[in-house]
Amino acid sequence: MGKTLVIVESPAKAKTISKFLGKNYTVKASMGHVRDLPRSQFGVDVENGFQPKYITVRGQGKVLQELRAAAKKCERVLLATDPDREGEAISWHLAQALDLEPGPNRIEFHEITKPAIQRAIQNPRELDTRLIDAQQARRVLDRIVGYKLSPLLWAKVKRGLSAGRVQSVALRLICDREAEIAAFEPEEYWSITAKLKKVDGQEFEAKLHLRGGEKVDITSRDEAEEILRALGGARYVVRSVTRRERRRRPAAPFTTSTMQQEASRKLGFTARKTMSLAQDLYEGMDVGPEGTVGLITYLRTDSTEVAAEAQAEARAFIEERFGAEYRPARPPRYASRKGAQAAHEAIRPTSVLRTPESLKPYLKRDHLRLYKLIWERFVASQMAPAVLDTVSCDIEAGEFVFRATGSQVKFPGFMTLYIEKSDDDQQEEHDDMLPDLSEGEELSCTDLEPKQHFTQPPPRYTEAMLVKTLEELGIGRPSTYVSIIDTIQRRGYVVREDKRFVPTELGQIIVELLTEYFPKVVDVEFTATMEAKLDEIEEGKENWTDVIREFYGPFEEAVQNAHKDIEEIEIEDEVTEEVCEVCGRNMVIKWGRYGQFLACPGFPECRNTKPLLKPIGVACPKCGKDIVERRSRKGRVFYGCSGYPDCDFTSWQKPVPAKCPVCGAMLVERNRRGRGAEWVCPTKGCGYVQEPTEAGEVAIATAHEERQ
Repeated sequence: MGKTLVIVESPAKAKTISKFLGKNYTVKASMGHVRDLPRSQFGVDVENGFQPKYITVRGQGKVLQELRAAAKKCERVLLATDPDREGEAISWHLAQALDLEPGPNRIEFHEITKPAIQRAIQNPRELDTRLIDAQQARRVLDRIVGYKLSPLLWAKVKRGLSAGRVQSVALRLICDREAEIAAFEPEEYWSITAKLKKVDGQEFEAKLHLRGGEKVDITSRDEAEEILRALGGARYVVRSVTRRERRRRPAAPFTTSTMQQEASRKLGFTARKTMSLAQDLYEGMDVGPEGTVGLITYLRTDSTEVAAEAQAEARAFIEERFGAEYRPARPPRYASRKGAQAAHEAIRPTSVLRTPESLKPYLKRDHLRLYKLIWERFVASQMAPAVLDTVSCDIEAGEFVFRATGSQVKFPGFMTLYIEKSDDDQQEEHDDMLPDLSEGEELSCTDLEPKQHFTQPPPRYTEAMLVKTLEELGIGRPSTYVSIIDTIQRRGYVVREDKRFVPTELGQIIVELLTEYFPKVVDVEFTATMEAKLDEIEEGKENWTDVIREFYGPFEEAVQNAHKDIEEIEIEDEVTEEVCEVCGRNMVIKWGRYGQFLACPGFPECRNTKPLLKPIGVACPKCGKDIVERRSRKGRVFYGCSGYPDCDFTSWQKPVPAKCPVCGAMLVERNRRGRGAEWVCPTKGCGYVQEPTEAGEVAIATAHEERQ
């Protein structure tokens, strides 16, 4: 048998796969796309069926030469790029660039393990033209929107801006949420909690629920006080006790989107970091005696399907590790979203026997943290449901009814291993069980506590919330969310504040302009419909050029009208008190890849720039100068002395204006997942914690106001 050339995208994947194949195989990497649309021109022939003009990607000429030379030495070539639209397109471009004969030269696998690779090589197929057409349609559609709208924004707003088919909708979601928050008017409401005691001394709490059979709605202090007066002297008697058993199923194994969301919530990872780490885990990592092996299945998927052999291995592991009662009678099935590719699998470990503990000596910290998340999520998804005992008790007090609820875990099931986080960052909590209560039992009330509340505006989007919303609305695809989020930040359309997206003035102007002149481009429903049509191209139900043609006519007309109708919008740079030490001009605030910075307005004559330092109202413990917010080269926020380089004080955690009474160190702020901040001592082994002081908060707020 002659030699076979196997082409994958990355050197890491090539290294892993080479280990599984014999001397008759050569594995080479294409280093990603080898051909694409040109960057310097439109590259789409709208007069000739929207045919794309593909050219060799800059820097890929040498790679193609090496692949052609390797192909000539081999009897056959197998294209082993990723199992999705993008991978199919790369294989198609490689087939054309290498002048391969048509035939079964495409192999597909969803995990990089020896059995999976051997099965794939034994079952090559022909290239799937439907997948290729779907990728071409998306690429051409995005090129049309980007290359038509961006020059318009340069001409009417400022150079360097961009608009994209999906990024513009994501930006609109953020701007619409900001408008909701600005328009929100809080409404006052009150709750009343009764502290009740049984004859034997057991205590519990119940909240006011009904008055005269109607749900209580208290909107003012006067109403609350009137109810308290009406409750004076009331007898508290148990009216009803309802007990029931509730079963709670585990969450499905990860898709790309849910992995990005949960890694954001639980690990604080950005979508980009999550995908980068997952790519490494998929392509293969050195795990000691076993060598280099792919640790997870393919990371770009919208399916929750699990291979039968993987389920069997997980079920055996669960029974051995946790006990037979933790293994459900039948393997669970989870519903994938509409349009998900059934041939794909969920993201899971390639073997549950590679436990996080066993890999700890070999993986870097963040790789291990993500692997542990994927491993636990998958194993938990194959475990038995949790069983909870819940009790609801209504207590009568005259014309009023108070309600107390409690729950207790009867059988933990999957919760022994893993519990999904919620979007509001609240930790999963379970009420303690209520004491035994019986109908007709009389209770004593030891206290009635009225409490004022105000309705809250909708929260700004975190990265996890934005990804979830985009997926639920059918906007873009999980594999594109990283670039969408990166782009709207890099262009200065949004900034992150406390891990939530806030639109800038520039971002709001862009959305207003696009909404007025290109309503379909930023329309959620229209964009979702277009995504559905791309799926239909992949399914062979739509012709890709027909889909593009239907969009292009009205869009091109709107572009021409916008060029005529839109007046230039001038956004002035914010002038600061900071003086340029080179030429003496007052410096202005500019936007860069990592956020705001100071620049001389005399550009290009004067090119002086410097970081924009944000005081936080705290003095440096070393020299007494202001501590300021800074950013690392990778864009991560840290805190350092404004006297740098003379003073080298730095902290990854935000310092606060208070000292530890135990050891004297400066306290830092720590966020308590949905329950506000607390101040803690960073000294190892100290452990001091306190609630933020009013004086400290005032100092920080004052510093913030002065900065504004």
